[in-house]
Amino acid sequence: MDSYLHQLTVVILTYKTNLEILKKCLKSIDPKVKILIVENSSEFKYLKEINSNFSNVEVICSGSNLGYGGGNNFGLNRVKTNYALILNPDVVCEDNFFNNINKYLSGEVDFALMGADYNNNTDFKPAGFFNDRNLESAKFDKNFNLYEVDWIAGHTILINMKKFINKIFFDENFFLFFEEFDLCMSLKRKNEKVFISKDLKVDHMGWKSSFNIEGNLELYSHKLRNWHYMWSFFYFNKKNHGYLYSFFKSLSRLIRSIFRIIFYSITFNKTQRIIYTFRFLGLINSICLKKSSYRVNIKD
Repeated sequence: MDSYLHQLTVVILTYKTNLEILKKCLKSIDPKVKILIVENSSEFKYLKEINSNFSNVEVICSGSNLGYGGGNNFGLNRVKTNYALILNPDVVCEDNFFNNINKYLSGEVDFALMGADYNNNTDFKPAGFFNDRNLESAKFDKNFNLYEVDWIAGHTILINMKKFINKIFFDENFFLFFEEFDLCMSLKRKNEKVFISKDLKVDHMGWKSSFNIEGNLELYSHKLRNWHYMWSFFYFNKKNHGYLYSFFKSLSRLIRSIFRIIFYSITFNKTQRIIYTFRFLGLINSICLKKSSYRVNIKD
């Protein structure tokens, strides 16, 4: 088989990412593939070490934290190949990943986005449908081992750049969560194809892409994740189905958060109280049509 790996650029978005985690990701990528690291801040600390160990890597800084969508847009708009592969830095590709991805770069498969399956055991779905259909009911292409789906997980996304002539990818109103769902939904409405490949396997550590979640930083993680999850949940539904639909879909979550804030305050469970306080705050801000503005402010 001819090699088409020269048509691929891997885009890895980092934000003060742990060096060892990042190196595991980089080592799992075929050295013939171009890699673009986008550091979602003004400084990448490990430039010398990365450059001395990985000759196929280019590093650029966005200047500030643009979030998942904004940071990946920043990188994708600098890609010059026909295909781009978004990889979270806490993803490790299986040994045969790049041998298997080669067949999807030849132009034989018409797709806009393609996702990867998990090699490790996980509770998270790698792909699915907006109406909660079972993956086994999906249309299956046995020649390329592909399932046609509505959405794929955002940690590993193969992008056919020829489908994005206008260079518009993710909605930057999102900061975290639901960006890939929103992109997939917009593509499906244009009758573009989204697949998951059963031949592309990765290990995904989960939420290790930014600062190390250790010690007191775990609290920052809880605040950031829960605020933005609920903000994005409401915004995604509002954007795609209307304000009233989103409000009524979110109402039970709003009420649940209030009761759990009270319960965990009474029982002195600080962590759970903070989680539901920030879920409540994120949702309220989105209901009130405020921007996705919450950020953590920590020193390196």
